Amino acid sequence: MMIGLLRGRVLHKQPPFLLLDVNGVGYELEAPMSTFYALPLGDDEITLYTHLTVREDAHILYGFSAESDRALFRALLKVNGVGGKMALGILSGMTADEFAMTVSAGDVAAMTKIPGVGKKTAERLIIEMRDRMDKLGSSSSTPLVGGKALSGVAANPLDDAMSALMALGYKAADVQRMTKGLDTEDLATEEIIRLALQSTR
Repeated sequence: MMIGLLRGRVLHKQPPFLLLDVNGVGYELEAPMSTFYALPLGDDEITLYTHLTVREDAHILYGFSAESDRALFRALLKVNGVGGKMALGILSGMTADEFAMTVSAGDVAAMTKIPGVGKKTAERLIIEMRDRMDKLGSSSSTPLVGGKALSGVAANPLDDAMSALMALGYKAADVQRMTKGLDTEDLATEEIIRLALQSTR
């Protein structure tokens, strides 16, 4: 059974994980930061496009705020050596349009800033995704809340942000470097992650 779309309310969020209440059923999803940035304030109902990955040891449901992000995620999974975690890292580290520009420019250096992407994988991504990006077209997702911080500031947003970055594949030392010097006072977890990811560009 393929689940293509879910509509409900977010019960809990700890990037990259989301718990979505759909008519009393809680769906656990993994999502890129682009989806977290686009979540509405409060507990408004949201719609997520989903992709289900079935492995021997787990069924993993991924959620995306834009159908175009899901299309890019699926295209990335077709590249040899790219799994769900790396694809989430790519969609979290740059927008779909930035990824398209990176591929078009053949910018290996920019691609290797994404956790888990070495030089060989970056070169493979650029070669294999060049033709696929033309078919996908422009695939940026527009935030639903104008880039504002999400509701529900955590007890320690900086710690949560650092944990989320490590869950996306960044090493502890890199996370320390990315968050060092950031003015994180009064910021939600997702905003701290956004600033930390921007510091790598």
